[in-house]
Amino acid sequence: MNLRIFTGTYEGLKLSKEKRKSEEADSEFIEVFLAGDDHAFDALVLKYQLRIVNLCYRVLGDYEDAVDCAQETFVKVFRSLKSFRYRSSFSTWLFRIAVNTCKNRLASAKYRFHRRMVRLDRGQDGSEDSLPLEVPNGSSLPANNLEKKEREALIQQAIDSLPKEQRTALVLRDIEGLSYEEVARITGLALGTVKSRIARAREQLRTKLKGIL
Repeated sequence: MNLRIFTGTYEGLKLSKEKRKSEEADSEFIEVFLAGDDHAFDALVLKYQLRIVNLCYRVLGDYEDAVDCAQETFVKVFRSLKSFRYRSSFSTWLFRIAVNTCKNRLASAKYRFHRRMVRLDRGQDGSEDSLPLEVPNGSSLPANNLEKKEREALIQQAIDSLPKEQRTALVLRDIEGLSYEEVARITGLALGTVKSRIARAREQLRTKLKGIL
């Protein structure tokens, strides 16, 4: 018996079961919310808010904008939940709304002007003050770990430099850990296109972050 294959299969089954349990819990919260209990929606927000803020931050590269887009995402979900038809999992639907909200923000003239002004205001010496704010990705970071924060900031700057289509696909796949199929459903792209964009994004990041990672 190939132990690596067996172990990988077991872990895959474990993750699949956990995902099904999570989706079942989401369905229960939605049913309770639609029955008139707003607290059930609060539970959904608590469950996903960190991931949505993190997703928005990785796509936008600005913490305040990320928080705004995350809040806007949950407002849209609150208003539209009655129309959710389970054609995909709730999390896929939620991420799609978050990604589209970020796309709208990136496309806005106001946002583009703001980003230009931010770049002009940043220092030229690479000091800590010129680095973007840190957003945890599923785990807490030590407040005094400056080296790690600077490394994370350089990674985020490299992600910011990617074309937005590549950036979104990469964030969903490599940071949020979604499958290629889920990324395709969220972005509305063909599976082959998703894989191609992620491959190009990874290659660009390897070049930009050579010596850092």
